Amino acid sequence: MTLLDDRPAPAASAGTRPASLLVRLPEARWAGLALLAFAVGGVLVLVGAPAWAWGPVLAVCYLAGGWEPAVEGVRALRERTLDVDLLMVVAALGAASIGQVVDGALLIVIFATSGALEAWATARTEQSVGGLLSLAPARASRVTGDGEESVEAADLAVGDVLVVRPGEAIGADAVVLDGAAEVDQASITGEPLPVPRTAGDEVYAGTVASGGTLRVRVARPAGESVVARIAALVEEASRTKARTQLFVEKVEQRYSVGVVVATLAIFGIPLAFGADLDGALLRAMTFMIVASPCALVLATMPPLLAAVASAGRRGLLVRSAQVMERLADVDAVVLDKTGTVTAGVPRVCGGVDDEVLALAAAVELGSEHPLGRAVVAAARERGLAPAPAADFVAEPGRGVRGTVDGRRIAVGRAEAPDDAGPATLVDVTDLDTGATLGTIALADSLRTDAPAAVAGLAARTVVPPVLATGDRGTAARAIARELGVTDVRADLLPEDKVAVVADLHRDGRTVAVVGDGVNDAPALAAADVGVAMGRTDLTLRAADVVVLGEELDRLPRLLDLARRARRTVVANLVIAGTIVVGLVTWDLVGHLPLALGVAGHEGSTILVALNGLRLLREPRSPRTMRNASRL
Repeated sequence: MTLLDDRPAPAASAGTRPASLLVRLPEARWAGLALLAFAVGGVLVLVGAPAWAWGPVLAVCYLAGGWEPAVEGVRALRERTLDVDLLMVVAALGAASIGQVVDGALLIVIFATSGALEAWATARTEQSVGGLLSLAPARASRVTGDGEESVEAADLAVGDVLVVRPGEAIGADAVVLDGAAEVDQASITGEPLPVPRTAGDEVYAGTVASGGTLRVRVARPAGESVVARIAALVEEASRTKARTQLFVEKVEQRYSVGVVVATLAIFGIPLAFGADLDGALLRAMTFMIVASPCALVLATMPPLLAAVASAGRRGLLVRSAQVMERLADVDAVVLDKTGTVTAGVPRVCGGVDDEVLALAAAVELGSEHPLGRAVVAAARERGLAPAPAADFVAEPGRGVRGTVDGRRIAVGRAEAPDDAGPATLVDVTDLDTGATLGTIALADSLRTDAPAAVAGLAARTVVPPVLATGDRGTAARAIARELGVTDVRADLLPEDKVAVVADLHRDGRTVAVVGDGVNDAPALAAADVGVAMGRTDLTLRAADVVVLGEELDRLPRLLDLARRARRTVVANLVIAGTIVVGLVTWDLVGHLPLALGVAGHEGSTILVALNGLRLLREPRSPRTMRNASRL
């Protein structure tokens, strides 16, 4: 139970039950040996056996439970830090030196048991998300020139084509080439129901296909899959320390030195005034135990790391404990529009003549612009099969043109009237005659959960959510009306979005920015918390939180989780501080038995650790809970 304990917890495999995990920890095995030796030695003492019989047995207890804390304490002293582990061992040996051998052994047993339970709590937190790595199957079926071959999933390369049959787990992050299936990706994104996946859709390693066979092309190597990134982010978060924890650690060394000085005073002053040696030493040892800040040190990180792990299991990747702390303080949210509150995929809306649509699609076949792809998709949905236009020319910012059946056709953005709403208009023009053949309206659809998500964020923040977008004002205001957003900032460049964040900062707000594109990266970096909805690498690097899947309504629940973690930290600090003050007061003004002091001190340490661990049990949908049980 070191004050500055950076030792990694033992790895826990997926599916390990809490009881079996505890048995596998070395801390638990040493604690078990110490407890067994204490039980045998205690019985021998009670029956009046001679010292030569129970002495060696209790010595085993001291060694089994105390050797590791003693070694860690000596190492800390070499680094000029004071370790509570060493103080506990000194207190136990001090009790033994005045004939309180059984009480000293009890201290060792409770101390070792407490350390084992702390190690178990840490391992359980890591296990809750670390088991995701085992979701990816060990092998996959790769397509070869003359059939298929079974290969190690770790050996798959970008571009390999895999076959995934019903009931099989997908071997790598990939893009569907052909086929259709329902894919259960609750273990990755937290989505409660399987989602349909067809050609062009992305699928994740470890998700399970059903209802059809897919052929997929590997998009990322195994080490860069979403599953691997989840595990890496949670591991990164576990190595960070929250602001509260850093503050505690800043003062704990001075506090520990103060405990040693006070212990010496409690021992030396009564002795100078004629108190008996045994009584003064026993009181001093008891004080040193109960005043040690073990519970205070553990009050902060277990709740925050448990919250990070809990969020990760729901498709919300939080980079650090500091980010989880900042999330609890968020009182203003800035939302991007396209790809964040909208699906980011424009579709043709309204009526348009088949001939006009076919001409436009023939020209747009050579374009990579999202509006062009939407026009081509709409033509194919109607059963039209346009041939590629000749003499294709793309003019950035103006549109495209080409020759279709001898006619020179241009497709370009039109001026939208004030009543166009969120639609973008494109004109289809015959360049030979100058006549506008027709106008096609395209609009980005609102995410189905966006209004509920915005309402949830509004209920949890001081400032109503802000919609900040580079889109034109007419479209932005139309989307805002559907969302129930009143603060709309449109026609913004990336630096203008940064200015929006700066304005909120000047008002004293803690700001979260939610975005999905490269143009959102500067605002994400400027915010107190940046939340990435997309998978653009620059956006992900700038973000503090990554949302897997498409569910925007997870964000209000993430704020709730962060605030619950903060309440747990505060409760832990109050519990730990109250118990320390109570036990110290009892020892100073009365007579606190050593065994009771040990039980109170170690009990408070275990209590705050387990209280933090409760955050791993955040309520989830039944399907998500079933999938998470595989972790």
